[in-house]
Amino acid sequence: MVKPNLNGIRIFCIFLCLFGFFGLAAGQGGSPSPELVGMLTKELNVTQDQATGGAGALFGLAKSRLKPEEFSQVSDAVPGMDGFLKAAPKQGGGSAMGSLGSALSGGSGGLASLAGAFGSLGLSPDMVSKFIPVITQFVQSKGGANVASLLMGALK
Repeated sequence: MVKPNLNGIRIFCIFLCLFGFFGLAAGQGGSPSPELVGMLTKELNVTQDQATGGAGALFGLAKSRLKPEEFSQVSDAVPGMDGFLKAAPKQGGGSAMGSLGSALSGGSGGLASLAGAFGSLGLSPDMVSKFIPVITQFVQSKGGANVASLLMGALK
């Protein structure tokens, strides 16, 4: 009777596990969700960069307004959230998050402050209100009504 080479099988299984882990990890954080970017470009007639940056600006605002555990739920529903946040336009020499945070302390509210971010993407200020339903619809389809409600509350 021939005994199978268990060492070879073990090495092969370890390789597959490591490849799968690192392959999944690479796809999770970096690249913004092609599905959401595609929805935004198709429904709003914007470029991929405008879709990614605009969504990033909105997600950045939501992140600044939600508790970390709440934003984590939103983030879990959106593949590549880090990529969206990194694509948010920088304003005034600081980070997009910094300008969003300073806008929140003003009386005009956060959505009005996004006009500059959208303007730097070549989008008119009224596009902010057009992005919101597309993004919340996507979040609802991936994370459910409760997660979409969290996002909507943060973007009011």
